[in-house]
Amino acid sequence: MYQLSFSLEEFLAEYWQKKPTIIKGGLFTGSLENGFVDPLTPDELAGLSMEEVIDSRFVSNKNKQWGAEHGPFDEAKFAQLPESHWSLIVQAANHWHPEAAQLVEPFKVMPGWLFDDLMISFAVENGGVGPHIDQYDVFICQGLGKRHWRVGAKDEGQYEEVVQAQALRQIKSFDAIIDDVLEPGDILYIPPGFPHDGYALEASMSYSVGFRSPKEQELLSNFADYILAHDIGDVHLHNPEQKIQSGSGMIQTTDMQLLTGMLKKAFEEPARIEDFLGCMLSQSRHQLNIIVPEEPLTMDDVMQHIQTEQPIYKVAGLRAIYHENHPNTLFINGEVFELEAGLEPLANILCNYDEIEPQTLSSLTSIPAAITLLTELMNKGYWFYE
Repeated sequence: MYQLSFSLEEFLAEYWQKKPTIIKGGLFTGSLENGFVDPLTPDELAGLSMEEVIDSRFVSNKNKQWGAEHGPFDEAKFAQLPESHWSLIVQAANHWHPEAAQLVEPFKVMPGWLFDDLMISFAVENGGVGPHIDQYDVFICQGLGKRHWRVGAKDEGQYEEVVQAQALRQIKSFDAIIDDVLEPGDILYIPPGFPHDGYALEASMSYSVGFRSPKEQELLSNFADYILAHDIGDVHLHNPEQKIQSGSGMIQTTDMQLLTGMLKKAFEEPARIEDFLGCMLSQSRHQLNIIVPEEPLTMDDVMQHIQTEQPIYKVAGLRAIYHENHPNTLFINGEVFELEAGLEPLANILCNYDEIEPQTLSSLTSIPAAITLLTELMNKGYWFYE
């Protein structure tokens, strides 16, 4: 089990979206004496990059000639690699590798809808992706080996962007406000908008725990899609008090007010906004390992499994959330599920835990509505048992 050596609550107050920092020995395995133990090997990471459904990249920078490829890769790719100047990157590794997913556990006191994914990078000597700026918060945890990192002042429009290999958005240069080497267990935190550049001093593994908040443009675009999908606002402007005007090319102030009111009306129903945000924020940005049962499960099947005293697991990376004031409505992977009165504790079980323990399952057997919901969720592939 991975643990942090610092108070995340105090960290948020001092650093979150304010300034970058390095925390030496910030992450450890089991106990401080054990130090940091990598959850997977470079070979296992390479294996993940060979899978069709897993998002992976290969970046090289020999002689300052940048190259970028997207996976999946094959064994021939790795058989002919040079000893330096390349890195392999796998996105959402927490969705596909249970041990790697454990590394995210200490950060789960943060809002689940903010968490994006665990990105893992393996780099050989001088491997990296070049100087760049991200628009999300990231905790870069150093594993195997050492990596040299530089971080610059926040972007205020002073940096010139370039595109390398038609895929890598970089900046030309920056002056460092942080210039240090990360060793196993060290954490580099970088808020949005701060340029950074890291390169391996030797074969090394880096684990990036990323948090991505939606931007205004994204909210508006998704809300427009939601309005269309739910056939909301399918009415025309109604103005029985229309008057003549001195020039046909003019929009009268009263007409502007009517049109503005039509736009505002869509945002004036709290229940609609709650539903939209729940659906949007419960959707993962990355592929999930969802496997629907070949034969639909029945409630009897689920009851029989409960009798085996084995847990039921949530698919890794699946987002299940609810609004603080309305725990009877669950939002799971963009879908809405209503809980019957009295089942509010089930919201906590489904949304805050990665597995439902046997004792908890046994307590649900006397509640048919709970077993009905579990059966539905398992038939969708969202929860499963082994």
